[in-house]
Amino acid sequence: MLDESWEISPQVSVRQERFGALLYHFGNRKLTFVKKRDLVTVLESLESQASVRAALESSGVAQSAWSEYVAALGRLASSDIIRPSTSTEGVPSHGHSAA
Repeated sequence: MLDESWEISPQVSVRQERFGALLYHFGNRKLTFVKKRDLVTVLESLESQASVRAALESSGVAQSAWSEYVAALGRLASSDIIRPSTSTEGVPSHGHSAA
């Protein structure tokens, strides 16, 4: 996963909250709470980064914590909150909103 390009699913809406964010998947109707603001930053940077590794680095996540973040991203992937990037230009585009 570290060297792959991922994106937030186009069916997911992201709403910033004081505690982190609410993620709602319109397809499977799953509501997910993200309680770490750093993880929200990583999620939002997936769009502009070539890999999860680059997203973690650009978000300032200490390398010693990467396994924790990769595990969290894996759980989000299993719910189709994030998915492998479908972009052919390296910068995925998707329909999430940050309202």
